[in-house]
Amino acid sequence: MPSFTTFKGSKDGSIKKSNTTRPDLKNDQVLLRITASGLCGTDEHYRHADMALGHEGVGIIESVGPSVKKLKVGDRVGWGYIHDSCGDCASCNSGRENTCEERDMYGTANLDQGSMGSHAIWREHFVFKIPTGVSDKEAAPLMCGGATVFNALRMYDIQPTERVGVMGVGGLGHLAIQFASKMGCDVVVFSGTESKKEEAMKLGANEFVAMKGKTELKLQKPVDILLVTTSAQPIIDWELMLPAMAANSKIFPLTVSSGNLTIPYTPIIMKGIRIQGSVVAPRGIQKQMIEFAALHQIKPILMEFPMTEEGITTAMKTLGDGKMRYRGVLIPQN
Repeated sequence: MPSFTTFKGSKDGSIKKSNTTRPDLKNDQVLLRITASGLCGTDEHYRHADMALGHEGVGIIESVGPSVKKLKVGDRVGWGYIHDSCGDCASCNSGRENTCEERDMYGTANLDQGSMGSHAIWREHFVFKIPTGVSDKEAAPLMCGGATVFNALRMYDIQPTERVGVMGVGGLGHLAIQFASKMGCDVVVFSGTESKKEEAMKLGANEFVAMKGKTELKLQKPVDILLVTTSAQPIIDWELMLPAMAANSKIFPLTVSSGNLTIPYTPIIMKGIRIQGSVVAPRGIQKQMIEFAALHQIKPILMEFPMTEEGITTAMKTLGDGKMRYRGVLIPQN
């Protein structure tokens, strides 16, 4: 039977090139040739698992199943963390299939294929056309990183009159600054030191706060929304941060990390502060995100690596060492 290449994790964490048998297309499935894959922090979580890696993919459709209605051979599409859902629960019926209890998602389903490989097969309804003006390598990191921050802003109806704080200028943070700024929000960035101030301001921030060594934060105005976008669950001095939050403000912990979120209790209830969970994006918001990014020329700052065992290993080390500026993208080698 035909097969395609995948790059998998392994027990010792090394990257292994493998072949996956390619089944015949059924129903609304499409076969695509992968042209770019983003590298996400979540991929690090699974590099010790015997599974195909990657969930920020872009490719060209090479064939379609018998029930495909809108896509055709040659279309350029991307996909992200969610591959399927039940289609009939309260979450799915309200356009929130990202919280469907029966969702298929990276790390728990379709473990034999990912965005790090030569090809993949997905349902038509869970891949998204890439607009003209966004390149493959630019689109790939948007399929999860971009969708994650855009979903927090869009799903929870953040208004352009609100002041949005972004904690961390990294893979998620540098995209969050751009999306919030282009939505018309007043953006303030919180970082450890002044080293990323100039870049953050160019990306759309109106204020920059270096937190290291501070005992009090003096801001132009309190923060209505705080997106926590650091690469790992940060050790935040909430005693320092919470006084900078406005009454009835919201905190979005977007970092995928283990452990407990520990935060002072009294300031939360006295100020009516909400801690809001948010996970990637449902299909409707995913489509809005890529179209919004194309319209406003929102692009990730990239480091490119070859999609080989050595290239993926180097990219993961760069990410793990905290030296990625700011999203890694893997390009197939012909």
